[in-house]
Amino acid sequence: MALDGIFLYFLTRELQGFLGARVDKIVQPSREEVILHLRGREASGKLLLSGGAAAPRIHFMEEVPENPKTPPMFCMLLRKRLGGGRLTGVEQMGLDRILRLEFEARNELGDPVTLFVILEIMGRHSNLIVTEEDGKIIDAIRRVDITTSRVRQVLPGMTYVLPPSQNKISLLEAEPSVIVERLREGREAELSKGLMEHVEGFSQLVCREAAHFATRGGEVLATQLTSEQSERLCFYLAGVAQSLREGTPTPTMVLEPDGRPKDFCCLPVHQYGVAMITRDYPDCSSLLESFYGDRERMERVRQRSGDLLNLLAATSDRITRKLAYQREELIQCADREQLRQKGDLISANLYHIRQGDTAVRVENFYHPEGEELEIELDPRLTPVQNAQRYYAGYRKADTAEKHLKQLIAQGEEELLYVDSVFDALTRADGETELDTIRQELRDSGYLRRSSRSTPGKKQPKIQKIPYLRYRSTDGYLILCGRNNLQNDRLTIKEAEKQDIWLHTQKIPGSHVIIRGVGENIPDATLEEAAAIAAYNSKGRASSKVPVDYTRVRNVRKPNGSKPGMVIYETYHTILAEPDEELVRSLEEK
Repeated sequence: MALDGIFLYFLTRELQGFLGARVDKIVQPSREEVILHLRGREASGKLLLSGGAAAPRIHFMEEVPENPKTPPMFCMLLRKRLGGGRLTGVEQMGLDRILRLEFEARNELGDPVTLFVILEIMGRHSNLIVTEEDGKIIDAIRRVDITTSRVRQVLPGMTYVLPPSQNKISLLEAEPSVIVERLREGREAELSKGLMEHVEGFSQLVCREAAHFATRGGEVLATQLTSEQSERLCFYLAGVAQSLREGTPTPTMVLEPDGRPKDFCCLPVHQYGVAMITRDYPDCSSLLESFYGDRERMERVRQRSGDLLNLLAATSDRITRKLAYQREELIQCADREQLRQKGDLISANLYHIRQGDTAVRVENFYHPEGEELEIELDPRLTPVQNAQRYYAGYRKADTAEKHLKQLIAQGEEELLYVDSVFDALTRADGETELDTIRQELRDSGYLRRSSRSTPGKKQPKIQKIPYLRYRSTDGYLILCGRNNLQNDRLTIKEAEKQDIWLHTQKIPGSHVIIRGVGENIPDATLEEAAAIAAYNSKGRASSKVPVDYTRVRNVRKPNGSKPGMVIYETYHTILAEPDEELVRSLEEK
């Protein structure tokens, strides 16, 4: 699951279509990501450069994440040095995963200068570096000092030096037969591993695909290639080289049977057979945006909402432990009837019980066969006081059971609410949504209000964000809440009584409303709305999700209930598939 050198080669060709474009805007949505808004006469686009260790990459994107309220220092530096500059050059270092973007900008005096933005895609050593024309480093998104690496430091003021060469063979410079000969003369290793060692720009997926084609799905050592296998490998490598020279990639995503993305490549993938699903994309950028979209959104949310995630996890753990203790107490209360019976039996046998007795054996008239029962006594108490002691224990257990049932119901409701907030947090996209969730937790008493706030001073209003809007194939407007506060407002205040309300059954998720429908609901619209409800819920990763639907008039909010909590009757249930492609296609832009 890595962006390799040949994939980067095709991305470089996409970038060359933007030469001459001006840097119109620069944002840094997360710690290791920068987005350059390029605007040219022939093309405009939003270029993402990520130097993060988890997913280093570069590609154009359609959906731009929300900017932080305060831009990081690296972003401010880029705005100062690159703002208004023009992209004048794009160069990849051979087929290595290093890309250098050349910009013409102006310094503080208005003089023209040349700056370079270098993206190094090297796993955990990935970086995004800005240098002057002479190679002097201006800054890097990840500074590397001697405590991090003794081999190569990346710090402002130092001269940029390329990473050490791995002495691999490039398909753009050597014939496939040279590579095959190198493999035969190398060490004894599986063919795919041998290709990884000797061929520049090949990921593990491409190496396995080449080996799969050469050996017809078999396994062979690189030093034991037969003449037929060598010819097939040469043919495959020649095809890759031709695709590189002609600029004709086949962007392919590999998906698990349940639809989850597994890997990607710029070439056709056949090695998995029917075990995996493959999907083609029109260009490399759209593939990368689709592959990394949800995962990177969740990572950005994790970075910005670590305190909320820790709070919700601790709260959920506390409630779970409390419920377990209460349920154990409730089980003990189930034996309270025996306490009352023992009190009755003592009262019926007072005449032969003396103070000081530690036990009494009596006939149990509650037993069908009248068996004798031995009852423990407190020798310090009179017989009547012993009977009252058992009656008091019975009344205490009976009262405790009633309170425990109420407390357990409240705890289960609270746990469901915390789970719903956690679900909304994992689907949040942007600082404004996070602020809304913070405000909800403050209002609910889970999060303390800032101690710095001045008494009597109004807190700044949180910017309202619109509902998620969809349009069904039949033309009906479908609205979806982003969090619990929006769910309440959408269902209780804004929806009409005849609108259709949908929600996943016993699963935390968003409220969904089909607006403007009469008595007859088109089946296609209902199924699409159910898919939207399933996708915007905790059941997003499931294959089928039960979704309840009813008229809004059948939904009500109990007094004192948590945000987003409603009850409803007279409903129907439909099994929906949380199909991401369908949901995306229904979005109103």
